[in-house]
Amino acid sequence: MTNSALSFLCFCVSPSEQSICQARASVMVYDDTSKKWVPIKPGQQGFSRINIYHNTANNTFRVVGVKLQDQQVVINYSIVKGLKYNQATPTFHQWRDARQVYGLNFASKEEATTFSNAMLFALNVLSAQDGDKILRQVRFPES
Repeated sequence: MTNSALSFLCFCVSPSEQSICQARASVMVYDDTSKKWVPIKPGQQGFSRINIYHNTANNTFRVVGVKLQDQQVVINYSIVKGLKYNQATPTFHQWRDARQVYGLNFASKEEATTFSNAMLFALNVLSAQDGDKILRQVRFPES
């Protein structure tokens, strides 16, 4: 199976998933060795279409980024309870896990705001004791 076939398989959206936002951004990771932000995949510079998907069946969220140029999946990241999300600048946001620091360099402030609203919504739902109750009471605004 080719890398593009594997990437396509990783991007499949289940019927119980819906996109709660879409934005354009360059997906970066922090390289500790060089102390610089670099593209998440070597040689993969440029904008990707970034979505946050909400799986309503199991109340999970993930960030999926697909390169605009060649439709390759560059990020498929499960958002977990307690994730630390930082809006470093109006157009550059970041988060970390145990292995990596991820960054999104957005095409505009408006797209960054759209994404951050969705990310904060997801984190609030995940941190709530009764996430299902919150989802029934609060509808995420359409972008």
